[in-house]
Amino acid sequence: MTIGVLLADDQAMVRRGLRLILEDQPDIRVVAEARDGEEAVELARRVRPDVCLVDILMPGMDGIAVTRALAGPGVPDPLPVVVVTTFDLDEYVYDALRGGAAGFVLKDAGPALLAEAVRAASGGDALISPSITPRLLGRLAGRAPRAEGAVRPLSERETDVVRAVAAGRTNREIAGDLCISLSTVKGHISAVLDKLGVRNRVEIIAWAWENRVAG
Repeated sequence: MTIGVLLADDQAMVRRGLRLILEDQPDIRVVAEARDGEEAVELARRVRPDVCLVDILMPGMDGIAVTRALAGPGVPDPLPVVVVTTFDLDEYVYDALRGGAAGFVLKDAGPALLAEAVRAASGGDALISPSITPRLLGRLAGRAPRAEGAVRPLSERETDVVRAVAAGRTNREIAGDLCISLSTVKGHISAVLDKLGVRNRVEIIAWAWENRVAG
């Protein structure tokens, strides 16, 4: 299956470089390019790419606003958004992931990680650049809304999955690490979401750090 990607960056040279990197992959194709946030949202809603690769700092509507418009809470038919930036700053990470981003990758992370982030987002997974350190995820935990009411206990295997999610592992990587099927991993994650009363993988990470399950 070919993954269709929308690129949003205000610099033509950056878009050209990202296109070359992505289209060097046999399973990824760039289907649209946007020069700013407003154009990104309009194109994404019209073209419906499999993944939107969005720069944070753009004139007018920035990447955080684009993420909220395409993937945020309450969006009826959300699109996977991966935020790409040169800035490794706490506020950007927090705002992007809370806005619904399915990944946060630094531009200097390298072609392989960029392609993996696109593949992960396309598969309903999430990937955060390894240089986004535990310090940043720990700060996410401090701001995360706690689940209301008592949290139902996790099984040993569900706890293993939570630790792996908190370490930034994708579903496919978790399946390999734990010697279980991909569908089993997805089932465990669904059960974890339900038991913890959280909405997504980012809140699983926050819960894991807040409760000292990660690390």
